Amino acid sequence: MRAVFRLHRVPGVLCAAVSLLAAPFAARSAQAQAGTTPKDRLTIADYFDWEEVASPALSPDGRQILYTRTWIDKLNDKRESAVWIMNADGTRNRALVKGSDAKWSPDGTRIAFVAPGEPGGAQIWVRYMDAEGAATQITRLTETPADVEWSPDGKTIAFGMLVRGTDPWRIAMPAAPRGAKWTEAPRVVTKVKYRADRQGFLEDGLRQLFVVPADGGTPRQVSSGEWASNGTTWMPDGKSLIVTGLRTADAEYAWRESDIYRVDVASGAFTQLTRRKGPDNNPVPSPDGKLIAYTGYDSTDATWKDAALYVMNADGSGAHALTEKLDRTPSGMLWSPDGTGVYFNVESEGSRNLYYVTLAGVVKPVTKGAQVLTVSDLGKNFMAVGVNSSSMKPNDIVTFDVRTPVLKQLTDVNGDVLEGKSLATTEEVWYTSVDGFKIQGWIVKPPNFDAKRKYPLMLEIHGGPHSMYNSAFNFSRQDHASNDFVMLYVNPRGSTGYGSAFGNAIKNAYPGKDYDDLMAGVDTVINRGYVDNKRMYVFGCSGGGVLTAWTVGHTNRFAAAASMCPVIDWVSFVGITDGQSWYYNFAKFPWDDPSEHLKRSPLMYVGNVKTPTMLMTGVNDLRTPISQTEEFYEALKIRKVPTAMIRFNNEWHGTSSTPSNFLRTQLYLRSWFDKYLTPPSGKVTQE
Repeated sequence: MRAVFRLHRVPGVLCAAVSLLAAPFAARSAQAQAGTTPKDRLTIADYFDWEEVASPALSPDGRQILYTRTWIDKLNDKRESAVWIMNADGTRNRALVKGSDAKWSPDGTRIAFVAPGEPGGAQIWVRYMDAEGAATQITRLTETPADVEWSPDGKTIAFGMLVRGTDPWRIAMPAAPRGAKWTEAPRVVTKVKYRADRQGFLEDGLRQLFVVPADGGTPRQVSSGEWASNGTTWMPDGKSLIVTGLRTADAEYAWRESDIYRVDVASGAFTQLTRRKGPDNNPVPSPDGKLIAYTGYDSTDATWKDAALYVMNADGSGAHALTEKLDRTPSGMLWSPDGTGVYFNVESEGSRNLYYVTLAGVVKPVTKGAQVLTVSDLGKNFMAVGVNSSSMKPNDIVTFDVRTPVLKQLTDVNGDVLEGKSLATTEEVWYTSVDGFKIQGWIVKPPNFDAKRKYPLMLEIHGGPHSMYNSAFNFSRQDHASNDFVMLYVNPRGSTGYGSAFGNAIKNAYPGKDYDDLMAGVDTVINRGYVDNKRMYVFGCSGGGVLTAWTVGHTNRFAAAASMCPVIDWVSFVGITDGQSWYYNFAKFPWDDPSEHLKRSPLMYVGNVKTPTMLMTGVNDLRTPISQTEEFYEALKIRKVPTAMIRFNNEWHGTSSTPSNFLRTQLYLRSWFDKYLTPPSGKVTQE
């Protein structure tokens, strides 16, 4: 239930009890009522000018860098992207063409990218990088292309695309009378996984591989059959692609199972390269094509298992793990230019850094520090390029030599927005929770923080539940802190980035012990002396929404809560989410024994809830469908607990993919919290 969401906030609505507040917070509240924020602080309106960078790629000669730059179209309430280009030292930084996901041709004379085109939607384009700069639309597709990759000789482009099927179920309907207005035919569903969040119904198609001439022409379908093919990585000989999938009769019933295949581009013939039980993914061939690096692990019933980096011969033989002792999942693997090892990104303890492993299995970190660095390309001269962020610096493009890693920042896309702004500071904190677990968290303190004051506290809970909060810059938290909230966000047990045992510590026990970790974090901050323990609030989306709903059923210490896109009833949820995987997060199926599902459902503790609890969910959500929100809302209303249900339009899972909804999310949160200045009286009677 990983949510992709970013939060922001707006001036709150205060109740008459504001006169009871201490003077410093009363001043903040008065500003909120007036809709103002100190001029030297970040404001919610600044979000409209916020930009993001992604996917930097070095030219084959190492002299230039392409990247995607995204901004907000205020009039049409959407994000737009363009391909930008600059010299490798950051000079001559300029917009190149509208689109995204640009890839250099092997000889550096052209780029392929995805941009709107005819007859509509996203299309593949090729632009020459000469003085003329001619761009040509080379596809006219009816579905969106993805994973665009040049062939090694630059003559062909491979991509993945949905291929829609036909309804095999025919019924002998009589002909409709002339002028009849019959109801549209029903959708026939026969597959286990028939819909996906942000995509909708999947019954009528599978992802297949295609190739198209780089100078334009008719795309040719390479893969076929009743199986999806994921990825479009060329082998260096240009004759085949390596992909992931599961081409077995019962593939749709498999849980965390995948294999790696080689596909002959000319014939479409598949050769299976891996065969173990468990997931094998992310294949990357060595420069000479003799080896393939990939990630995977042996099948397990653990809810979380960190993958290892494996290497095998190009024919699938000799597979062996190189990073098994690292106990962290590699991502973004890049072979060393000389083929002697593999570079990869690693998330660990709230940071992301670059690591390297030799073919002998010697692992070492290349970069270190409290940062979130994502390396996306590595040149022949060992120059790496990526995106980096820290608590006080938003994402920007950086380069460095992996042999002497000193990062050089090349862009400053939000420098104009942040100029003259006093930012919140972020303090890392470690504390001991129940069972002796060491938990990492971060305390975000408002600009001009004064430890002698008493600040309201927001506890933010992440989703997943297997995911990791990190130390990167976060506009949402900066916005809340600019309105004088202290924020706490932590990685309770079940989070990734701390090893397989830590991630699997919530097996058959979520939510539960992770709640204890969160409360221990709140106690840690309270003990610092600057939190008003009557004005504490809790919120989160997806898995964070689950834990928020669980929290208000187990404690009355918070003045108000916001449970966003939550799961409330596991018995009903496992059958309505977009896929069957959540059935496997319980020891038994609910029809065999529903006791575990009920015990872990926040709905079963709604009789304890006194905390005013707002609910926010996207009306299109297929991951945690809005029916779960409705179920909690009705339960709270029948018990006369103060509540409100905010139904976000144009949103799938999460509430912030549309720019205006990002602002609304921030503002509804603070408005709700500003209504409630003290926690409910009494104690929870049932644990």
